[in-house]
Amino acid sequence: MGLFDRLRGNKKKEADKERTQKEEIWNTQGWDAITRECERVYPGQKNPKHYGTVINWWLGGNDPLDGISIYDGGDYWHFVTYGLSELYEKESENPDVSGYGMEFTLKLKKESCKDEEMEIRCMCGILQTIARITFTKGEIFRPYEYLYTGQTQGIDSRMESGITGFLTIPDSSLQAIETPNGRVEFTEFIGATDAELLAVKNRETDVKGLYEKLGSDVTDYYRNSVV
Repeated sequence: MGLFDRLRGNKKKEADKERTQKEEIWNTQGWDAITRECERVYPGQKNPKHYGTVINWWLGGNDPLDGISIYDGGDYWHFVTYGLSELYEKESENPDVSGYGMEFTLKLKKESCKDEEMEIRCMCGILQTIARITFTKGEIFRPYEYLYTGQTQGIDSRMESGITGFLTIPDSSLQAIETPNGRVEFTEFIGATDAELLAVKNRETDVKGLYEKLGSDVTDYYRNSVV
């Protein structure tokens, strides 16, 4: 091999490397856009707690979300999902909306966690379960809706709390973002008691009215019911 052949070979390797790097950047643009918005709210938290999925949903796994990051909000943990929007290349036909157009969030009060690691894992499992409803039934969770499970046991890992379901609002911290794959909004879930959810279900109040009574978007397993 001559000198020019080696030079051409080196240039080809450099071009291939550059192309691969560009493809990697492109393939994570949706994911990176979510992370940038989280880092805007939580500057300095470059390595939050993160729980990834072992086997991808599209490969037969049970969990539809690719991962869930948990940011430290001071007196609460802020859960942010990755997977309801298009995290990698654009696949859906609608250029304006990324995937289902949403990601889930939830703020869990730290004092609610008798066993912090257990409660964080439990909440990750709950968010995966809700996401599974979207993946299997196509249900989109919008702000100012409620999720009534019908159960009376608490959703915490010990099933001791009065929180049995959820209401939804636009996330109070994270703003909707425009990504290369389309728009993503953050739907925040707030834990609610059975009595509160029944009041909404029976039209004794609405989600906005209930949220105003709560006066907080932080899920507290051991708070008293407001109805």
